[in-house]
Amino acid sequence: MREGSMNDTLASLGAAVAKEKGAAVERASMTDFECPPYDQDVELSKGIPAGAKALHDKLSAADGFMISSPEYNASMSGVLKNTIDWVSRFRPQPFNGKQAFLMAASPSMTGGKIGLWALRQPLEHLGARVYPDMFALAQAHRGFDSSGRIADTKLQNWFETTIECFIDLVEASKHYPHLKKQWVEFLGERPDKETTRVELGETAAV
Repeated sequence: MREGSMNDTLASLGAAVAKEKGAAVERASMTDFECPPYDQDVELSKGIPAGAKALHDKLSAADGFMISSPEYNASMSGVLKNTIDWVSRFRPQPFNGKQAFLMAASPSMTGGKIGLWALRQPLEHLGARVYPDMFALAQAHRGFDSSGRIADTKLQNWFETTIECFIDLVEASKHYPHLKKQWVEFLGERPDKETTRVELGETAAV
């Protein structure tokens, strides 16, 4: 959420690269989706907060999404997880069937990839199709040049070509005429009323 953070810089670069590759991109920040800590009493008394509704609407309108997430104590940001939890309360929830690309920038030698593995879990549980390759920029405190690009030209090229491949996948899923995604929240468990959510979504318009 910090202005000028390493992940904010990486997100801006990712948006710029996606536009260069022909995608229509809407850039957003977690500050656009402010939510209180999830509390079902709050949900029942006041409804789902406006910040979660804003993210829900953006996800519903998009063919895919990209997240640049910091790593906190070998996991994801608590702010991001809390927002995902709020958005998952919509019926239907908007992550199902969406293509997702994850990236991180960190001063560490692993580049925040441990946090990205943690982030994959709730997104994949909610039915998002998370791209297999995740970009993690190690030693990111000295990883960008003065223009906001990745200083190492080979890494910059890998970043660009990976995003291009992701965009190709999003485009393919968008135009495949019969691709559907059934999401069963607890697939394989006994279908009790209290735990059953089944939603059928389309990854593309027919």
